[in-house]
Amino acid sequence: MAEFILSGFADEAASNFDTQLEVLKIAQIDYIEIRLVDGINVIDCSNEKIREIKEKLIANNIKVSAVGSYIGKIKITDSFWGHLDSFKRAVEIALKLEAPYIRLFSFYIPQNEDASLCRDEVFERMSLIIEAARGSGIICCHENEKDIYGDTPLRVLDLLKTFSKDLKGIFDSANFIQCNVKDIVEAFKLLYPYTQYMHIKDARLSDGAVLPSGYGDGKIAELVNLFSQKEGNRFLTLEPHLSVFEGYEKLGDDRSIKNEFVYENTKEAFLAGVNAFKTILKKGE
Repeated sequence: MAEFILSGFADEAASNFDTQLEVLKIAQIDYIEIRLVDGINVIDCSNEKIREIKEKLIANNIKVSAVGSYIGKIKITDSFWGHLDSFKRAVEIALKLEAPYIRLFSFYIPQNEDASLCRDEVFERMSLIIEAARGSGIICCHENEKDIYGDTPLRVLDLLKTFSKDLKGIFDSANFIQCNVKDIVEAFKLLYPYTQYMHIKDARLSDGAVLPSGYGDGKIAELVNLFSQKEGNRFLTLEPHLSVFEGYEKLGDDRSIKNEFVYENTKEAFLAGVNAFKTILKKGE
């Protein structure tokens, strides 16, 4: 059985890194999938900044579950070689921060173009990325994301089977739902053998709206139960993506027009997402 470890994209709670760490402690989460630090993606940070980040992580007793890079989040028609250099920098930073994984993507496909026509170029680029990480001990993990090559279960399966020794999967229910994947449980079962960890984010199939875990069509409770059959430590990374309404201060005491799932600020939204998921975990105990 899996031993679940909670992590979080704390930049959803705040841009300021100190505040990110404070919110993780409030949420009783000991890991971070580190992405934006003071508004800059961590793989674009200087060595001096990385040292500062590491010191703050140690001081707050928070570890890094993964480097949330933007690698592969460019058009397949865009120049690649500078992007590959960015990935090599991501590997350096993952090692410095003792992160076991780097999150990456499989390139945006031109609108209205058959993704299969881009397969060769996607796979060539992915092979070069994987080669750049080989021997480092860092595991590359692919996230299914809307409009990239790997945005359908079958194309993700194609990627993960082809590069099964070096590339693992991150399963994101909400992203698949926003790609109109109707049977999310079957998608999960299909990709289960290759899934290394999960992003916890829920969405509604009818309109793609992101909702707290358990309120959408992402079958979060069922998927986590299935994922528990894996062996070893497995990260469940909170990425609530809940909406913030910045005009709340103008409403005074009139709360009647507030949407149930729209929050006053990013900290409140992040913690609401954490609490919704913890409720699911508690029910499953």
